[in-house]
Amino acid sequence: MNLFKVGIVIPTLNPGSSFEQLLESLELLPFKNLRKLIIDSSSSDQTADISVKKGWELEVIRRKDFNHGGTRQFAVDLLSDCQLLIFLTQDVIITNPGVFNSLISPFSDPKVGAVCGRQLPHLDANPLAVHLRNFNYPKQSIVRDFKDIEKNGLKTAFMSNSFAAYRREALLEVGGFPKNIIFGEDMYVTAKMILSEWRVSYEANAYCLHSHNYTFLEEFKRYFDVGVFFNRELWLNDNFGGGVGEGLSYVKSEFIYLISNNFFWIPRSIFSNLCKFIAYKLGKNERFLPVSLKKVMTVNKMFWKA
Repeated sequence: MNLFKVGIVIPTLNPGSSFEQLLESLELLPFKNLRKLIIDSSSSDQTADISVKKGWELEVIRRKDFNHGGTRQFAVDLLSDCQLLIFLTQDVIITNPGVFNSLISPFSDPKVGAVCGRQLPHLDANPLAVHLRNFNYPKQSIVRDFKDIEKNGLKTAFMSNSFAAYRREALLEVGGFPKNIIFGEDMYVTAKMILSEWRVSYEANAYCLHSHNYTFLEEFKRYFDVGVFFNRELWLNDNFGGGVGEGLSYVKSEFIYLISNNFFWIPRSIFSNLCKFIAYKLGKNERFLPVSLKKVMTVNKMFWKA
């Protein structure tokens, strides 16, 4: 695998005090040919200085120009000499840089176009955050392709750019990351890969720490954006089926988990899932809403330029 030149990309915006620790954890990456790139959205903290001090390439963009897909495609274009591209978010914790060997190991199969690593909950994760990570990131590795759509539906294309890797050839074949998308640029490209007969791997031996203790408002805004994404990318529903079945499976799984582990969190779970459902439905019907209201309900305010 050392024949590949690897690029690692982290988009940033005021990542805070843990950012330098993250870069330090990436100083001993197990790659002979490596480029490390920070795409910073004009942070007002010391992100730029820390990035340069730690030996990373740095590109600064205007905050209003950030887009989940377009910014990552900008990085892909900058790292044009890299055959494999690893994407992280600024809030992950890497406890062992050797996990990156596991992350890229599935690329030994020439038909694997993308790999998703495992995300484990932080030590302070609440029960809902713990269950979410357990549900989405199981202990067993798996490789999915087109024939799995009938059984797994939308789960076939599951991906998270918090800790993921892509084969440049596959990424470019499907058109790269979309230039303007509110959310889900990772699922967007892996779904395109699946339809183009590439394989997508989930590698459980490649792990990081990454979870969020979302408030109700944060969950509402996040799921509003999820609804907007699925409203605007109707081809996903046409080719993979809707996400309703997966959503119901998740709610059932969460309920069973809380009965066994944290019974008193059930009322919070019910209200949380109600918030998500309402927000998702609003997002799916966003064409009927004024832009001013969308900007209130979204995480990604810069997406709504009108």
